[in-house]
Amino acid sequence: MGSMFRSEEVALVQLFLPTAAAYSCVSQLGELGLVEFRDLNASVSAFQRRFVVDVRRCEELEKTFTFLQEEVRRAGLVLSPPEGKLPAPPPRDLLRIQEETDRLAQELRDVRGNQQALRAQLHQLRLHSAVLGQSHGPPMAAAAYAEGPSSERTPLISAPGGSHTDLKVNFVAGAVEPHKAAALERLLWRACRGFLIASFREMESQLEDPVTGEPATWMTFVISYWGEQIGQKIRKITDCFHCHIFPYLEQEQARHGVLQQLQQQSQELQEVLEETERFLSQVLGRVQQLLPSGQVQVRKMKAVYLALNQCSVSTTHKCLIAEGWCAACDLPALQQALQDSSSEAGVSAVAHRIPCRDMPPTLIRTNRFTASFQGIVDAYGVGRYQEVNPAPYTIITFPFLFAVMFGDVGHGLLMFLFALAMVLMENRPAVKAAQNEIWQTFFGGRYLLLLMGLFSIYTGFIYNECFSRATTIFPSGWSVAAMANQSGWSDKYLSQHPVLTLDPNIPGVFLGPYPFGIDPVWSLASNHLSFLNSFKMKMSVILGVTHMAFGVFLSIFNHVHFGQAHRLLLETLPELIFLLGLFGYLVFLVVYKWLQVSVSSAASAPSILIHFINMFLFAHSSTNLPLFPGQEVTQYTLVVLALAMVPVLLLGTPLYLLRQHHRRHHPQMGIQDENKDRLLDSSDASISENGWSPDEEKAGCPGDEEAEFVASEAFMHQAIHTIEFCLGCISNTASYLRLWALSLAHAQLSEVLWAMVMRVGLSMGREVGVAAVVLVPVFAAFAVMTVAILLVMEGLSAFLHALRLHWVEFQNKFYLGTGYKLSPFTFTTDD
Repeated sequence: MGSMFRSEEVALVQLFLPTAAAYSCVSQLGELGLVEFRDLNASVSAFQRRFVVDVRRCEELEKTFTFLQEEVRRAGLVLSPPEGKLPAPPPRDLLRIQEETDRLAQELRDVRGNQQALRAQLHQLRLHSAVLGQSHGPPMAAAAYAEGPSSERTPLISAPGGSHTDLKVNFVAGAVEPHKAAALERLLWRACRGFLIASFREMESQLEDPVTGEPATWMTFVISYWGEQIGQKIRKITDCFHCHIFPYLEQEQARHGVLQQLQQQSQELQEVLEETERFLSQVLGRVQQLLPSGQVQVRKMKAVYLALNQCSVSTTHKCLIAEGWCAACDLPALQQALQDSSSEAGVSAVAHRIPCRDMPPTLIRTNRFTASFQGIVDAYGVGRYQEVNPAPYTIITFPFLFAVMFGDVGHGLLMFLFALAMVLMENRPAVKAAQNEIWQTFFGGRYLLLLMGLFSIYTGFIYNECFSRATTIFPSGWSVAAMANQSGWSDKYLSQHPVLTLDPNIPGVFLGPYPFGIDPVWSLASNHLSFLNSFKMKMSVILGVTHMAFGVFLSIFNHVHFGQAHRLLLETLPELIFLLGLFGYLVFLVVYKWLQVSVSSAASAPSILIHFINMFLFAHSSTNLPLFPGQEVTQYTLVVLALAMVPVLLLGTPLYLLRQHHRRHHPQMGIQDENKDRLLDSSDASISENGWSPDEEKAGCPGDEEAEFVASEAFMHQAIHTIEFCLGCISNTASYLRLWALSLAHAQLSEVLWAMVMRVGLSMGREVGVAAVVLVPVFAAFAVMTVAILLVMEGLSAFLHALRLHWVEFQNKFYLGTGYKLSPFTFTTDD
């Protein structure tokens, strides 16, 4: 856990990999996840790199695997995860995997094609049987008349009173989709001018669609007509509607014989289709065995080749040269892994550190507990290399500031139990595999929720609130009996004064402070809200100033670690004097008044707010007495001292850097001052082992030996920093008052929910049976509203406000967050 306070030391290493063992070395590094490779071929196109052919072959295999995976899902089967840890296969196995996969894919395509063809043929046979089996009863001869002009009512054969037995009646039979039947019938009638007889009937049973497999309903039809031209029109129209046309014999006995043949063919085809599906199941079973392991192996192989494409080739073409970032503590493991992987090649791979002027990546190792807190910090920005990490302190301060706004024993207990349940079930596969995004968010921050609930219980005991109700854990420090005995309250006085006042100056009324938290008697007082307002407002200011001063104090560790002694004297010290001289003094006044003002002198106690205003106005108030002797002189001295720190903060660092710049270009000018400024000069000599400068003005600027110093930019940068800090001390202190506001809002909302739901339910029925019936829905409504409003909505609001206090008010005092994470080459994935 030592690396939690500051990122680990990361070194730039150069790897010499023998060509014969390069694949196995990179594969082993992928299993260990130690090195982040740098691309040494950035100027080379992806199509011109050494292993582009192998990458393409792996991509083709991935396409084949995608086809096989879709076929498995189409069959309703589930792929099991691969068993054990599968290494990347050697390059010689790639051709074998490709041949086996292609053969299996081709076999699956053939079987699937045969299945589709058999299904389509069986579908046609069943439609034909349905057409012949429907009792359409077509007439042998008929005369059709159309409702139109007289020219259209002329029959085809003008033989009045004659017989039509010499005309041959033809038939067109088939099936059409139901939504097309009405349009087809209408178009046939209009195109053929009514010289036909059409019969449409819906099938009694549904048929399975050969493509989608879903049941579908069909309309069968039989059309009788005379004449070849009418028949051609009918066939063209049915083709346009994609109708299935089948032969239809005129004799009933012949149709019956054809129907029997169709039923026999359907039965035989059904047996063949069942055999085909059984064989398809066998093929899919082999796919289920091959696919999980094959996908993992091919992905690892592709990742290895992509990493090898980032390496450069030596002049002798006997080894590959790679560069990458690696944690300094992992260098022995890296060297051992390279030796083990290259032992079979006869030549050992070598790794050694090289200097670099680039800023190294940030590596902070986390576990299940610290991951969520580190995620809060990284969401603001990844820390610079070896910058102070706020995450260890956030583990305590974030849940505590949240609990200040969310303080309630009952609500905190519900949150704690919910988080505890997730912690106890964290190793169950079903919990990890849940795909719900909201659940994944809560599960990822389960330890954060656990501490938030625990701290909320703690602050709830301080506020003495449990679902907005006060609890009497210890005896109250106020005695009503002593007040009644010594004040002479009569029955008439009690009837005329519904609100009674407890005077702490009367002996025996105030027995002493409550042992822990707020006295429960305040929940009955009419000035309960005023008392809590004063308490929580002052508490918010104290917590805010302490939190900001701690952030400024942490910047000392950054300056000491990076050897920036001039920033200790020219930035951190003025910032602390400015912050503590003004707002630290305000905290001192609050605490001093709490400790010095007694019950007897509370009515005449001076106002801290007026003293603080007079401090900036250099004014004096005769009605507001001082808290201690020499208060005015102390206040004036602190204001002058704080204002004097502003020019030091504004001009100190730029002038020092400008002087150092002149001394580097004119060495003879600073020889006589070398010993005097040795303390400040030590910062310029603190260049890290990697060769990069930790100073803000030089960080992340690789290139020449000395970055060009621009005085105007230095002054502008420091002016922005000074204005932001000085104004931020005022605005950030006021921003911490959100602790008071949200705490008060949470308490009042909880009180309103109790008064409008539970109190109403409890007062509805006095009898046991009536109360039981009434309280069930009332308590259900109270529970749902408590979870939805107070836990979810109020909890999210308090979470966001605590997040803002850490990002803006705390972290900007010492944390830049301009770095980037170390992303090692690894085959493992996060849960």
